[in-house]
Amino acid sequence: MEFRYLGRSGLKVSEISYGNWITHGSQVEEDAAKACVQAALDEGITTFDTADVYAGTKAEEVLGRALKGVRRESLEIFTKVYWPTGPGPNDRGLSRKHIMESLHGSLRRLQTDYVDLYQAHRYDVETPLVETLRAFDDLVRQGKVLYIGVSEWPADRIAEALKLADEMGFDRIISNQPQYSMLWRVIESEVVPLCEKEGISQIVWSPIAQGVLTGKYLPGRPPPVGSRATDAGGSTFISHWLQDDVLTRVQSLKAIAGDLGITMAQLAVAWVLQNPNVASAIIGATRPDQVRDNVKASGVKLGAEVMKKIDDILGPVVERDASLVSVPAERP
Repeated sequence: MEFRYLGRSGLKVSEISYGNWITHGSQVEEDAAKACVQAALDEGITTFDTADVYAGTKAEEVLGRALKGVRRESLEIFTKVYWPTGPGPNDRGLSRKHIMESLHGSLRRLQTDYVDLYQAHRYDVETPLVETLRAFDDLVRQGKVLYIGVSEWPADRIAEALKLADEMGFDRIISNQPQYSMLWRVIESEVVPLCEKEGISQIVWSPIAQGVLTGKYLPGRPPPVGSRATDAGGSTFISHWLQDDVLTRVQSLKAIAGDLGITMAQLAVAWVLQNPNVASAIIGATRPDQVRDNVKASGVKLGAEVMKKIDDILGPVVERDASLVSVPAERP
């Protein structure tokens, strides 16, 4: 396993992170989840990503139990806040009240005194940004959060937060967590250039495009039974890739992976890691062998010729529209 600095901070993270969105607390049984976490640890993964909202807070509980007994200082534990975690009007968003309550709930569930990175899961148009940043800064000063990040924020909102943090003397954002893969490149035009300039890293999710880039989904064929496409929690996120044109082009990537002596999943994860602004790629798993396969992408170097071949094959099915880094609608 290789490691990279997160932004301009001194924090190092594993190039491959283990994430438990959809899987823990919902898609797989706890014994299987624990086996996947153990496989991640055995393979050198030290960075674990979750969120309060995953599986209705159950994902954090499962991860906390799976990591119990592991030396805390050897781990980087990331979680997030924004989406609803209860029925009340204050059980959501980035108000001071919800941030404080959510963080304390996450700490209980994760069985830890602090998280290494606390991330705003989306931008909150209903809460003054200064309130959000001050609450995060207070948690940093209390030692309950070590670093601050965001997830799926567009470039202009990230720039706004950086400017305000500098003016107020708050800790700066050091990371953004966007979707990024061979098929989904919407951060490249605006988010990545800003983040490179400002010392912010990307911790990317869905580097395998919800499993599409493994090549297991075939054009003209129904999705395999038990796959992400047939799971109630994940099918909505994968459906737009299940088009014959996309799947046919993905099948053409098999020759590239074969020539390199790696799997399709390894090729997909290695591809995102070629971007120097990416600090870590988040993988999920329902079986330990998936973890062991994906981690082999760490350290793989893809030459310019290989990168061009991938671009030529995928061509028009690649999504690049920067407007798809969305912000929730303004409050009426």
